[in-house]
Amino acid sequence: MAAPVLRGCCLGRCWALACIDSGSRHGRGAATGFTSSGKRGQSFVAQQPLLTAQKSRKGEHKWAAVVGLEIHAQIASNSKLFSGSQVHFAAPPNSLVSFFDASLPGTLPVLNRRCVEAAVMTGLALNCHINKKSLFDRKHYFYADLPAGYQITQQRLPIAVNGSLAYSVCVGKKWRQVITKTVRIKQIQLEQDSGKSLHDELRSQTLIDLNRAGVGLLEVVLEPDMSCGEEAATAVRELQLILQALGTSQANMAEGQLRVDANISVHHPGEPLGVRTEVKNLNSARFLARAIDYEIQRQINELENGCEILNETRSFDYKLGCTVPMRDKEGKQDYRFMPEPNLPPLLLYDTASLPAGADPQQVINIDRIREQLPELPSETREKLIQQYGILPEHSFALLNEVGLLEFFQNVIKETRAEPKKVTSWVLNIFLGFLKQRNLAVNESPVTPSVLAELLNLLDRKVISSAAAKQVFEELWRSKGKTPSQIVSERKLELMQDEEALERVCHAVMEGHPQVVMDMKRGNPRAINKLIGLVRKVTHNRADPMVIKEILEKQLSS
Repeated sequence: MAAPVLRGCCLGRCWALACIDSGSRHGRGAATGFTSSGKRGQSFVAQQPLLTAQKSRKGEHKWAAVVGLEIHAQIASNSKLFSGSQVHFAAPPNSLVSFFDASLPGTLPVLNRRCVEAAVMTGLALNCHINKKSLFDRKHYFYADLPAGYQITQQRLPIAVNGSLAYSVCVGKKWRQVITKTVRIKQIQLEQDSGKSLHDELRSQTLIDLNRAGVGLLEVVLEPDMSCGEEAATAVRELQLILQALGTSQANMAEGQLRVDANISVHHPGEPLGVRTEVKNLNSARFLARAIDYEIQRQINELENGCEILNETRSFDYKLGCTVPMRDKEGKQDYRFMPEPNLPPLLLYDTASLPAGADPQQVINIDRIREQLPELPSETREKLIQQYGILPEHSFALLNEVGLLEFFQNVIKETRAEPKKVTSWVLNIFLGFLKQRNLAVNESPVTPSVLAELLNLLDRKVISSAAAKQVFEELWRSKGKTPSQIVSERKLELMQDEEALERVCHAVMEGHPQVVMDMKRGNPRAINKLIGLVRKVTHNRADPMVIKEILEKQLSS
């Protein structure tokens, strides 16, 4: 059977909301406020303190938690998976719907080449085996935002299988020790998204927007190798960075481009795995961690109270901080999977198997895509550590904030300051200001060149560290001014007249004889107090190290 014809599509910067549900249906939320009852045991409405699943109360058996994830990433493509409709986030409702998206009779799917290449590239980056032959299937269920009554997916033979994702978790509160863990990847499959249901409670009606219907998705299925919310959130964040580095997905969770379903169960170590529940449509790493940890504790509490865990689908109410039931969990038989009759097998090639004279636009070469793989986040972090001598936890922080690594590297290019000092300023002061004002890196009024100029002034000892922080604060308020202008206007330059500084130090010592006596007795705090007094007199314009040298010299004379 011939390979399906591939429709070309260039990579664009537009995207749409992606919200797919492999376990049942797409993007379905449950009304909040429900509580569990009956066999479910006691209700969990208010947020309650969580215990680690591995820890047990005195006299009780230990519990072990098992967590697996299904991650749905919207493919970065200008058009949809099987139609030429454009993909734009927040476009007017039903303005990007083709005849195929609306499932009009007689319309046929045409596979988007860009989506296939994105799936192959993602599989290679995640150490997967790429299947040279993969199949498409129909997954049937009825809902208004799925006009065809089925979703085209890859249930039998997906495009990539048997991969792995390495991620790092910290031990302790300050990330002083970083442990690398690995989660197995069961498969990566191509599938189409559904439309979006807009519920109008005031008018008691539901409106359907099909702009999202047919948008290409990558479903990445992680094996249940994780045991808590922190591990799951860290793994998802690492996958998010990889997708963004590859350019296969923008992976913006706030805009629905990356959504996660978590499968969770608990059991006693050495015993069979427990009944799992699925928490659906988690759209942030923080909510993912909270939902998993809550669900682990909920299941432990219910089992210890003599209740049973139901195989059900739940949603996370972020306001209450708890999971609530949605519906019973469907099985494969409920979806009536069948081969997609309108799409032949998807055939891929490597250099060795590529047919002679094949049209490059109609075939996909796995080896060629492998050669185009960019530097992955783990490689970037290692390079930062080796090149700049920064700590591992700092390399994670630079990559975790969108745009921060590029900002850091641009500062490094324009300053003579030590990389460690640049790292400290970028992560502690610059990033701290961004967090306080809830700004992204690209929204900062302080550019890399401006910060580099400020650090140059500090490195040349034109200003003190305290004065540099004052200048930095002023830069946020005074757009257009340079650090040199602010230093000149506010007279923040370090005192270069050493004789004048000696006179100030002498006057301070004469004015505080008791502190001088404490200093002579060897009290280490005394000299720090004198240094502070001198800096106060000089309005922080004196270098603390120079002050210390002068004080010690005058004390010994």
